[in-house]
Amino acid sequence: MSQTSSPAANQAFAELGLGPELLSALTLLGYEEPTPIQQAAIPHLLAGRDLLGLAATGTGKTAAFALPLLQLIETGGKVPQVLILVPTRELAVQVAQAVHRYGREMSVEVLPIYGGQSFHQQLKVLKRGVDVVVATPGRALDHIRRGTLHLGGLIALVLDEADEMLDMGFAEDLDAILAEVPKKRQTLLFSATLGARITSIAAKYLIDPVEVRIKAEDETSGDVPLVRQTAYLVRRPHKLVALGRVLDLESPEAALIFCRTRNDVDDLVEALNGRGYRAEAMHGGMSQEERDRTMKKLRANAVDLLVATDVAARGLDISHLTHVVNYDVPSAPKSYVHRIGRVGRAGREGVAITLAEPREHSLLRNIERLTKQKITVESLPTVADLQARRLELTRASVRESILEGGLERFRVVVESLSDEFDLVDIALGAVKMGHEASLSGTDTDDEEIPTETPFQEKKRAGSQPNKSPSFKGKGGPERSGSVKRLYIGVGRAAGVRPKDLVGAIAGEAGIHGRQIGSIQIAEKFSIVEVFDGVADQVMQALRGARIKGQKVTVREDRGR
Repeated sequence: MSQTSSPAANQAFAELGLGPELLSALTLLGYEEPTPIQQAAIPHLLAGRDLLGLAATGTGKTAAFALPLLQLIETGGKVPQVLILVPTRELAVQVAQAVHRYGREMSVEVLPIYGGQSFHQQLKVLKRGVDVVVATPGRALDHIRRGTLHLGGLIALVLDEADEMLDMGFAEDLDAILAEVPKKRQTLLFSATLGARITSIAAKYLIDPVEVRIKAEDETSGDVPLVRQTAYLVRRPHKLVALGRVLDLESPEAALIFCRTRNDVDDLVEALNGRGYRAEAMHGGMSQEERDRTMKKLRANAVDLLVATDVAARGLDISHLTHVVNYDVPSAPKSYVHRIGRVGRAGREGVAITLAEPREHSLLRNIERLTKQKITVESLPTVADLQARRLELTRASVRESILEGGLERFRVVVESLSDEFDLVDIALGAVKMGHEASLSGTDTDDEEIPTETPFQEKKRAGSQPNKSPSFKGKGGPERSGSVKRLYIGVGRAAGVRPKDLVGAIAGEAGIHGRQIGSIQIAEKFSIVEVFDGVADQVMQALRGARIKGQKVTVREDRGR
């Protein structure tokens, strides 16, 4: 797949004032154009202004504050220059990963600090020196009081999702932290709502701030077509397996799957094709000739799944489209309306499916407010659901075969068996053969996917979110009960792509692609999730094997 950069996209970010290293990172990450909050906020932040941003999760606000702040700092110091406070450990890891990706070419050192993680490990990294700290208020204050987090070199402070921090009872912790930061600093406050408490904090700690509002009510609503709208809450490491289950259950005639960036599009296409689906990409990094070729395949029914970015999908009209899948929740409610507007036309019911991370549940509510329609949050299909669906398809095929007629030439087979077996048993045997043949050798995907509920519901129930791994630099997905993460000692430097890993594992170990989960490729190594029951088989098969011409080291990931 073409990996050329998009000059127009690069120019759009360059016009905001971002430097070449950040532009290069955005190109590599596949960002195609700035979101509204990025367009509004970045120039002001580069000018050193304080900012009050009113924007919900999913609007691109992390990049809106991270990109300009990375441009303003000098890397390589001993004390942090930016402190980002967030309400949850999950968000701390997510923001830290994003900051690392944006600042990779600048050698930015970033550390998430949150409760439930080893204090000693955090201290060791702080002593070594970091540029950016992303922390929950409680753990940040703990380090400050112990003298292990020094804020004297701080040039910028970010309060992300400030309304949620206040709802969680962090008001006193925030006051205590803000009393320790330098008075001469840049302060950024982001909130989904503007209540009295947020207004009070902004008046107390921000100096002549720029106010940026990205509100759902500013979006142009319209008539939403006849669409069955469903969402599944699933953590990112399990999204690929979850998508496979949903596609198998829904059996779309043609589906349009949306991702945020073109790199995400390419990776998902390769993963889907490695699992036996017929998928093609559509994004801004492709030439017009490639786009035309893809659309020709789609209209000829040679492709079932088109994976695209919002920008690339503009103007697409696919007459036989039955499903739209939001692999990533769209950045703005208006984008959701535009996406699902491609199905449910001409009086036919379409299907819109969204895979949302638990903490994005509030973003689904924003979409509901705009569309004035309910998005039903359902449990992911289980293995039993898939088996029932496959049996239903077999039943339908048998019924269709009977109605078509032309069965007389098979009567001799039935009659020759009827002396030995009951007619029902003969029919059962024939259905079994047809059912197994229809699976064409595919394995049942029996990976356990944890049942998810919205984060707010978890919080009220008093339970804790899943622990995230320590992250400094490259991170990885969380472990789950029936999945193992394997370290494979070859990465981007060798030109490895997801399809290479899927092909090597499936080919050498003799397992099906559906038993392979999330794949993350770093510069010198890769992390691959596989079903626990085949992990030893995979490790044994790959020892001594070659991937991209290189012999590889394979072991269970130690979670570094």
